[in-house]
Amino acid sequence: MTNNQIIANASQELAENGIINYTGRTFKITLKDGSVEEYKETEPIHTYQIWKAKGYQVKRGEKSIATIRIWKFTSKPGTIKAKNDKGEDVEIEANDDRMFMKDAYFFKSSQVEKIEK
Repeated sequence: MTNNQIIANASQELAENGIINYTGRTFKITLKDGSVEEYKETEPIHTYQIWKAKGYQVKRGEKSIATIRIWKFTSKPGTIKAKNDKGEDVEIEANDDRMFMKDAYFFKSSQVEKIEK
């Protein structure tokens, strides 16, 4: 499951529990089997870093409304040992790319304010 799917599912659950609101709009999703499901759109939720990238600041004293486990990507440069065509040991530049699940803290739109420039 992608981060977008994880967050969308969590948003629906948060709205059902009254933690965030619905926008009043709906959208339809066509599933792999061809069936169509309709969902109510929820207000946006994002991490602190995403809100900041969008030009918003989380208001002082606000606590996250949800902790959601999402995928995190990391890439660490390094070298690996290998053998070349002649059987000699060589070091090859390589990145240690990996994905892992990490807790992320989400805030809703009423908890942020536009950053004044």
